[in-house]
Amino acid sequence: MTQWIEVGSLEEIPRLGARVVQSRFGDLAVFRTKDDKVFALRDKCPHKGGALSQGIVHGDNVTCPLHNWVISLQNGEAQGYDTGCTRTFQVRMEGRQIFVALTATEESD
Repeated sequence: MTQWIEVGSLEEIPRLGARVVQSRFGDLAVFRTKDDKVFALRDKCPHKGGALSQGIVHGDNVTCPLHNWVISLQNGEAQGYDTGCTRTFQVRMEGRQIFVALTATEESD
């Protein structure tokens, strides 16, 4: 079963920035790109667990602040020679409001 949670408006997330949203499944990072695309990932780098929300957004990627791993905002996968993945969450826009989908499968992650 999918539950959509409202996480705020587009204007509440700075361009090339992120906002942390607490859920019953843990912290989620909601990112806004330069061209206003919105992505949601688990706020945890697959390398050493760094807070991706504190990273630098560039293109459709975020660079982890701990060890500079580059993570795709589209699929959560580490880029380049690094390997690993963080969970992504489906995002829906209704006007300027952002919603993130949580499903029962996240409960076990």
